[in-house]
Amino acid sequence: MPRFALPPVLGFDLFRKADADTLLRIYRGLFLRIAASEGKLFIFAEGGFRPQMVLDELEEALRRWPEVAGRPPLFGVPVGIKDVFRTNGYAIRCGSLLPSILFAGDEAPLVTRLREAGAIVMGITATTEFTHAEPAATRNPCNRRHTPGGSSSGSAAGVRAGYFALALGTQTMGSVIRPAAFCGVTGFKPSQGLLPGQGIINFSPSLDQAGFFCATSQDAATTLSLFCDAPAGGRKASALFIVPEGAYMDEVEPGMRRAFDQYCNRLARLSGVRIKTMPVFDDWQGIRDRHQQLAAAELAQMHRAWFADFGPLYRPKTREFIEFGQILGDGVIETGRASCANQRKKLDDLLADMKADAFLAPAAPGEAPKGFASTGNPVMNVPWTHAGLPVVCLPMDKVRNGLPLGVQAAGRFGRDAELMALAPLLETAAAPMRL
Repeated sequence: MPRFALPPVLGFDLFRKADADTLLRIYRGLFLRIAASEGKLFIFAEGGFRPQMVLDELEEALRRWPEVAGRPPLFGVPVGIKDVFRTNGYAIRCGSLLPSILFAGDEAPLVTRLREAGAIVMGITATTEFTHAEPAATRNPCNRRHTPGGSSSGSAAGVRAGYFALALGTQTMGSVIRPAAFCGVTGFKPSQGLLPGQGIINFSPSLDQAGFFCATSQDAATTLSLFCDAPAGGRKASALFIVPEGAYMDEVEPGMRRAFDQYCNRLARLSGVRIKTMPVFDDWQGIRDRHQQLAAAELAQMHRAWFADFGPLYRPKTREFIEFGQILGDGVIETGRASCANQRKKLDDLLADMKADAFLAPAAPGEAPKGFASTGNPVMNVPWTHAGLPVVCLPMDKVRNGLPLGVQAAGRFGRDAELMALAPLLETAAAPMRL
């Protein structure tokens, strides 16, 4: 059987209408790609890639849906699953040294839903320890000397490296949007609670939000349509965007600010597009502090028993954050949750009052940092995560070393399909790039 010529990144259309022989050739090509690259990129968690399990699942899908006409929307699409989602057939470790038996349980409904839609689990992807700040070994496929971002490191990098066409991640601060920006793929963090949260090992239950990565916004819209009462492929031809000014945008590095301003100029030249710059966050430092404290307090609460039994197995940054949360105590949780609700209402009301479609901002302070001591700064993602708003990240430009720069748009709570319909418009203003 001849080898299939794979594109560098994978779109859903490659799989939907392929016959059985073609699908098998595609997957064998993927196995060869992974064999050639995994020793350099470290996308999968230890024991997270099992080719025979993948083939068995693919063959079962072909038996279940033999005719092209009856296939579900994600038929044959390979998906990477972050190492915090319980997944039948795999032991998860959450990027930690703790015994995997602690995290065992029923499969996450989100994983089951993707399988029911025809997706094939390609494997378990690497994450930072308990989705916090201790990096995984994963490298950025755009430039292996740089971080891919985190905590959903393997998921974002795996889409960019062409290991799979779809990947699941989670975001507590910036763990979907930031790695999507660093790896130059589409990332989507839905409204808080839109995707089912059961079967996920939480960092902070009040803040954690499941999300996903795809190569294109079109495939992201297809994925979102599984969870929204809106068909995939909606497109808006006009929009008003609000760019925050003040302390929030002061977090942006000069090079990123220049690229973002140039992007906004290109976007504003499109027919029907308006951009308004205005103050948005009058308590920027307070939002950051309350978000950090809520995350730390809930992490300490979640890990109380495990930390007592296995404390020495935790790596330094995770241990430090848990200890910080222990000092704060449970009292800050109520304050933090109230802040989330207040911020959501404030941002929703502002968009409604201005008759605006979304907020627009850089997806990260700059390009992916060099080295692997950290996964980069999530500061640009914090306000939208804190409020639980839907956010889409798209490639915007790239710098000389091949690293992409990303733009993010945050829409009104619960109006995820409306936000996704803006993505094709936002893509139009991106500088020419090849994935």
